[in-house]
Amino acid sequence: MNDTPARVRELTLYREYFDLVASGAKTIEVRVKYTRLADLAPGDVIRFRVRDGDDTCEVEVGRVTEYPDFEALLDGEGPGSVNPTATRERQLADIRAIYPPEKEALGVLAIEIVRRGR
Repeated sequence: MNDTPARVRELTLYREYFDLVASGAKTIEVRVKYTRLADLAPGDVIRFRVRDGDDTCEVEVGRVTEYPDFEALLDGEGPGSVNPTATRERQLADIRAIYPPEKEALGVLAIEIVRRGR
């Protein structure tokens, strides 16, 4: 049995995406493979805070899958898991507005999340 406490990461989200996570509708979080996220693993906890606000919610990481780019991620995970309220094309445009090409070139992560404390 593993008695090691879960690692907690703090990340921010725009309100639109925060609300989807908080409701449980969003089950895949998309992030660039920054060094600080490279060791993210199943069982870790992410505490999301709404950008420019105080609201928080916690999720548990189910799995982390690396993709070469955002298109491959949306193809592999399905756009409904990332944002059930937007088309694939809209999601791709929105994600790329947040992360420019030089960030996408680092690799991208699909982080399966499960809402905690609901």
